[in-house]
Amino acid sequence: MIMRPSQPSSRNAFATETQGFLTYLRVECGLSINTIDAYRRDLKALSEQLESSGLLDDLGSITSEDLVAHLRSLRVEREMASSSIARHLAAIRMFFRYLSANGRIPEDPTELIDRPSIWQKIPNVLSPNSMRALLDAPTPAKDPRALPMHLRDKALLETMYASGLRASEVADLSLNDIHFALGVIKATGKGNKQRMIPFGRPAERALRRYLDDCRPRLDKGDGRDDPGGRLAGKRVFLSRTGRPLERVAVWQIVRRNANAAGLRDVHPHVLRHSFATHLLSGGADLRVVQELLGHQNVNTTQIYTRVDQPRLKAIHEKFHPRA
Repeated sequence: MIMRPSQPSSRNAFATETQGFLTYLRVECGLSINTIDAYRRDLKALSEQLESSGLLDDLGSITSEDLVAHLRSLRVEREMASSSIARHLAAIRMFFRYLSANGRIPEDPTELIDRPSIWQKIPNVLSPNSMRALLDAPTPAKDPRALPMHLRDKALLETMYASGLRASEVADLSLNDIHFALGVIKATGKGNKQRMIPFGRPAERALRRYLDDCRPRLDKGDGRDDPGGRLAGKRVFLSRTGRPLERVAVWQIVRRNANAAGLRDVHPHVLRHSFATHLLSGGADLRVVQELLGHQNVNTTQIYTRVDQPRLKAIHEKFHPRA
């Protein structure tokens, strides 16, 4: 019997540990697919940097200087913003903490790395008039025989503004997540954490009309890419072909209707920003807005108090004795 030499594995130690780390994030930490994909991209960029140094099979030899050099290259060669570099560093920190906790490396090289200073960027927020123009942008097609896709777009925009949902959250929304009798939506956010969000009459009217007059015509139930049509039968928002909307499609719908309304630089998160800012402008408690947005830390929500400067100034002038 002829023994053939074994073929060397093309996977290095870094790639093997990365796969285990991503599995840990999904199974143990319950992070969303989008977050895990972001970590995968960040670690891939690091592996490309370390490959030239021959460190992919010797993880214990990676030093803080090697990692700092990688972060520096992101700024100089890729011209990344500080916020993007901070996200890369967060992914790298978690990865090396995972390696250290599991005994893969003798010590964590990220402990000596300082977090890059970041100026908090004030989020883009639409005024109530601009928001009204966006919500009124969906219009019927000229051909009366065409599918009433404007009803879907109208319901999507109204729901996002009424509830502050992320693009991925509204795309994943199921029929049993909408409780008309209670006037609330059950949203599943980051880490599969669920929260209940009230929604108003305009969103209710738009949703009911879409569900009655448009969605039944989209839900073909033919089972393409979804045996039995189970997924399409549950998702609220469907594409023209009857498939569940993807997050990218939500972005395209928002962008298209914003352009029709004469608005620029509008994306799904702008509706979320506007939802939070308009609530605070109306006197909502910061902790309540935190719960509605699904923020784990109230510091994340506090950014919206900086947006509503006219209200802060008015309160200061009204109540401060030396205003």
